Amino acid sequence: MYQEGENKDINSKIQRAGRRTYFFDVKETKAGDYYLTITESKKFTNEDGTFHFKKHKIYLYKEDFNDFKNNFEEMTNFIISEKGEEVISERHQKDYTPVKPDNNSDESEFSDVDFEEV
Repeated sequence: MYQEGENKDINSKIQRAGRRTYFFDVKETKAGDYYLTITESKKFTNEDGTFHFKKHKIYLYKEDFNDFKNNFEEMTNFIISEKGEEVISERHQKDYTPVKPDNNSDESEFSDVDFEEV
């Protein structure tokens, strides 16, 4: 139950994006006004197979909404106009699995060339 001094949760939305999850939460201040928190939660796997999350949070208040929205729109439009909507880095694909080098392989990145044979 909501107690005096706590910030009351009003509305929430979750956006999953690969290893990241974004939480958009509308909260109520003690004075009864609303503000927005945006939380990025990113999952990391430890060497032993367990995992942990790192979280980053932004608090956005009504008096900053217009400037934030305008700057966000300007920057996202710039990125799309410069680089398009297609994701360039394969690392950001939802099904991306890094290729681990085979340490047992005799293959090398470079091959020996004897220029006398050419």
